Amino acid sequence: MAGLVLPMGAVNAEAPDMVTLPSFAIDKTEVTIGAFKKFSDETGFVTEAERGGGGLVFEAGWTKKLGWTWRNPYGLPARDDEPAVHVTFDEASAYCRWAGKRLPTESEWVSAAYTEQRLSPTAPFERGKTYPFPTGESPTGANCLNACGDHPTLSVAHLLDHGAGHTPTATTAAGVNGLYDMGANVWEWVEIDDAETKGTRGGSWWYGARQMQADYVARKPRDMAVVYIGFRCVR
Repeated sequence: MAGLVLPMGAVNAEAPDMVTLPSFAIDKTEVTIGAFKKFSDETGFVTEAERGGGGLVFEAGWTKKLGWTWRNPYGLPARDDEPAVHVTFDEASAYCRWAGKRLPTESEWVSAAYTEQRLSPTAPFERGKTYPFPTGESPTGANCLNACGDHPTLSVAHLLDHGAGHTPTATTAAGVNGLYDMGANVWEWVEIDDAETKGTRGGSWWYGARQMQADYVARKPRDMAVVYIGFRCVR
């Protein structure tokens, strides 16, 4: 999938709203199934997970789940406002290019996730302050495995050996810079200077609050399509 070139679509093509920061703008939410569907419908794009029969989940080891793709993350009918997962780094990058955007660099993602940059931030956030979690002073309000408090669920825990799955976008508490789910819900692909592996940031529903913090660095093979990795774009 590396080097794939697709025509650029309409910049506002059912994409998430964006938050404008001093150096770039970033999607307010993770890219949704509905937005990725418009991309797929307009371009004929088919992901590796779709071609291969399904994406991955970790059980006793990495296990391919038949029918688990971005369209049906847990093999069941899905809502359009759920995050698009089972998408590789290059597939996520292709979507962002089509939408007139790109994947964030790791430094951009970290800046947006932890340092409040809005001119008039909503309480309790303070402009110029760097927080330990994308949710602020504590992980409360995120969709993580534990230590994050209550959050909405999709009732898919019975399909999983671990955790309770992701939540629809913008249903948890807004965090630093008014962004949703920069901490937990699903990992998010970020660009790093490495040909074979790429960054994932923010943690996910599979993990506790530790993975949400800025100093927790994760790397994945760029061709990995997993139930708990999604993405958002910048411009």
